[in-house]
Amino acid sequence: MKNTGMTRPLDQLGRIVLPKEMRTTMDINIGDSLEFFVNEEGFVLRKYTGVSCKFCGTVDHLTYFRDSFICADCIQVLKTEENVHATSTDAIQAQEHSKPIQTATTWQPKQSRVQQGEMVKKLRKLIQEHPNLPQKVYAEMLDISQGRVSQLKKLL
Repeated sequence: MKNTGMTRPLDQLGRIVLPKEMRTTMDINIGDSLEFFVNEEGFVLRKYTGVSCKFCGTVDHLTYFRDSFICADCIQVLKTEENVHATSTDAIQAQEHSKPIQTATTWQPKQSRVQQGEMVKKLRKLIQEHPNLPQKVYAEMLDISQGRVSQLKKLL
């Protein structure tokens, strides 16, 4: 389980507030259903997608793979993209006579990596312009949580 560095208190009714950055990254909006359960790593909370394809949302011809449902059409697209990638890397390898290139086994959205890089740049600029401000003020200026500012400062 990934440690985010963020903590939130449990209120008297047993509620917590999910940080905005997490809701944005996980595409959780007001009214969305969430599922939570306990596994060997601890308590897990994630957006409930029901029985539908993780990529396109269809409910037909589903296969269960690595804790997600994937439809036959998306599987075919993934296989095609993998073959295209394998063909291009084979050509590069033949030209360079180098070691085989390993492909990534986990998918991560590119958008969150880009946003993180942009946020780091924005925070760096703010710190250069206003070096003595507290993290809380940086958080307000960037419209993110104070915990997220702390995470971004570690990346500087």
